[in-house]
Amino acid sequence: MTDISRIRRPELKDKVMSADEAALLFKNKMIVGSSGFTKAGDSKVVLKALAARAKQEELKVTLITGASLGHGTDAALTEAGALSKRMPFQVDRVLRDHINKGDVLFQDQHLSETAELVHGYIGEIDMAVIEVTYIEEDGSIVPTTSVGNSVTFAKLAKKVILEINTAISPDIYGIHDIFLPENYPLRNSIPIISPDVRVGRKSIPLDPEKIAGIVFTSITDAPADIAAPDKKTIAIAEHLIHFFENEVKAGRLTDRLLPLQAGIGKVANAVLLGLGNGNFHDLTMYSEVLQDSTFDLFDTGKLRFASASSITVSAECYNRVFNNLEKYRDKMVLRPQNISNAAGIIRRLGIIAINTAIEFDIYGNVNSTHIAGTHIMNGIGGSGDFARNSYLSIFVTQAASKEDKISHLLPMVSHVDHNEHDVDVLVTDFGLADLRGLAPRERALVIINNCAHPDYREELLSYFNRACELRQGQTPHILEEAFSWHTRLRETGTMKPAAKAEAKAPKAEAEVCA
Repeated sequence: MTDISRIRRPELKDKVMSADEAALLFKNKMIVGSSGFTKAGDSKVVLKALAARAKQEELKVTLITGASLGHGTDAALTEAGALSKRMPFQVDRVLRDHINKGDVLFQDQHLSETAELVHGYIGEIDMAVIEVTYIEEDGSIVPTTSVGNSVTFAKLAKKVILEINTAISPDIYGIHDIFLPENYPLRNSIPIISPDVRVGRKSIPLDPEKIAGIVFTSITDAPADIAAPDKKTIAIAEHLIHFFENEVKAGRLTDRLLPLQAGIGKVANAVLLGLGNGNFHDLTMYSEVLQDSTFDLFDTGKLRFASASSITVSAECYNRVFNNLEKYRDKMVLRPQNISNAAGIIRRLGIIAINTAIEFDIYGNVNSTHIAGTHIMNGIGGSGDFARNSYLSIFVTQAASKEDKISHLLPMVSHVDHNEHDVDVLVTDFGLADLRGLAPRERALVIINNCAHPDYREELLSYFNRACELRQGQTPHILEEAFSWHTRLRETGTMKPAAKAEAKAPKAEAEVCA
């Protein structure tokens, strides 16, 4: 596991230590930055050793990462009582439960903003833990399967612990594009004019004097849970592909589309795989995560280039990619997340953003983070960065779930992450609502008629019509009923009215109320 040749600056070889020894370098109440973005390129052993130490003594830290960690690291830290605050994103069930109980504080952040906030506002980074492939002669570090916020942590942290992961070949050198914007108010533009333009260096600058320890590992990333497309996700993909084909026919897009961004998960994978079956070619991506579907599209020849901040794939795809790195290395680039998610670049490139909703309402407001308005799932991630700034902001979800007892289209969302102004297109397995250029009353009918599950369509239309009659206003609502569907679910286990729990609702009539 130890490969001392990966330390190419000789005086740093004396810094090699065990994970347990590295864990002793942490102090109570430290602010800690760690590499890791959607379970890729994260700390494999040092943070777990910190958790083991925290079981024996009072030791709590604020942990800031790029996004989620793998291998149960967040769970281990949580169960050990080692976390006082966590940001900006997580997917761990144990940590999530403790956040929702109030045991661990969680700040849900746009992923583009974390690097900005650690410039003095959150507090100084006392220690950073960064996974690397090797250390260059100049002390700079070559990342592994993600960049995330590692560039910012390397610059700002007082001390840095490096995990050299020998499971990653040094041949990964060259797939990273490391660009660090200047501080305000002297920040220049980021000169990325297409996804395949590289504007930075291939390694992360790091002052060798800050390196407090070097730990060797040989552990691959935790594999992504990739579910095969099912009936619902295939239907969503088909609706979107038909929409893109119509956009091409209308002259608003070409058969190359525009650079694609897709959130993580089975819906996003199904949509991207569906594009491989469409009449599109020479596609590009400017996204956050390269998933299995990205490499499948490479293999079909439909995808030309992809830019992101991490590679998060299944075990099979991981082996396919990293055992054949030469096949893919010139087709992809990994960047810091404040570059992959930079608003100006997203707007300049005209991104088509496809993200997942937990629920949305009849006017197009989207909840992507909270169950019943109170309980966090994972976090907003980068969906807000892309939704606000993209050429096309698309949100997808199934129309109903849990044996259709839960409708994902509601009178009013219980929590708003993306307001109606940031949402262009909504898609469920029942249809697609193109909301561009529509006023709220028009949007409501298009959404209900195209996206609602038939079991709920009639009641949604009834709510809307009565709201128009009783309350009027530009965006009619009956506040006494707006959250009644959530209340009904809590009290009865279904959002369906008792009298209609088994009934099939007819299609709503498409007429705009006065």
